[in-house]
Amino acid sequence: MTTGISLVRENAVGMQPPRTLWVPFPLGRPLGAPNNPAFQHRVIAAALDLLDCPIGPVLEDFPEDAPAVDLESAAVCPVSFSQPEPNDTWQSRLINEFTTLKPWHDLSLRRRGGRTLTSLSENSIEENLRKLGELLDAGQIQKSEFRWLKFAIEDAKAFYFEALTAQPGEYLHEELHRTLWQDTQFGSALRACHRILDSEPSTRQFAGIVAPRQAIESPTASPNSGNESVPSTHSRPLGDIT
Repeated sequence: MTTGISLVRENAVGMQPPRTLWVPFPLGRPLGAPNNPAFQHRVIAAALDLLDCPIGPVLEDFPEDAPAVDLESAAVCPVSFSQPEPNDTWQSRLINEFTTLKPWHDLSLRRRGGRTLTSLSENSIEENLRKLGELLDAGQIQKSEFRWLKFAIEDAKAFYFEALTAQPGEYLHEELHRTLWQDTQFGSALRACHRILDSEPSTRQFAGIVAPRQAIESPTASPNSGNESVPSTHSRPLGDIT
């Protein structure tokens, strides 16, 4: 008898585990908001209640949204993301953004005593972003690249989040995800990956792993635009970090 919680409904639909509770929360928060045990217990109880279902697969939606967190407690993003030139390639966009964020990630490593979550891929972040840009510029992603792509995306996300939280302070999870998906060229690149994969039935299931539904349904996520980023209202120019 098994039950579980899914943050990406499309994955649960495709994999069809015995019992799954889908929760409409940001990635990384399967129990909703932090420091709210009453709400977290309701999520756990809803998942355990699925054990009463004798036959699977069962997929149910959790009926509540995660409690809101006060935006005033969130620190501002230390980087102001620039708009690319119309003729920039995906590779140049991603590498330029990586170069902008690298000093902040270095500061993040110093603050964390060298600890980082960028350790899944065998390649460096820069190498992975170069390859991602090359694939997007070519307009095709083969199934043979899926394992590399999954690890590369997870490492790049960790790199971005660690760079964005380099400065001391409290950072709101929802605001960091909004910055990643709506302000950065990396977020735009992942939505472009999603469009490529979603266009073919044989790769459609993997598209939901590359970009969650919330990012695709974002009001700024235009399906036809190569440049989808929007300047952040919570950002400030890159300054002296020494």
